Amino acid sequence: MAEPMIEIEVVYAAVERQRLLNLTVPVGTTVRAAVLASGIGGEFPELDLAGCPVGIFGKQVAEPETRVLQAGDRIEIYRPLLADPKEIRRQRAAKAAEAKRLSQT
Repeated sequence: MAEPMIEIEVVYAAVERQRLLNLTVPVGTTVRAAVLASGIGGEFPELDLAGCPVGIFGKQVAEPETRVLQAGDRIEIYRPLLADPKEIRRQRAAKAAEAKRLSQT
């Protein structure tokens, strides 16, 4: 008897291009196992598929090694942040404060 299968998607958006893969995986497949089985690492060798952050429909998965997929799930592979968003906001606020101070003199 054939193993029951489900359909899922794996997506990754690099700076220059993006890729969406439709996959059929066995019921009980984990998020990390599906990412590794997708073959997307061959197209984006810079990705650390064993440790990169991933999500399902925009919500980060805390434990992708144990989270089991459901039919129709879309796994999103996240790029590492180039800068801390809090630090960017701090720098922007400091720059605005400096500009305001200079305009008042």
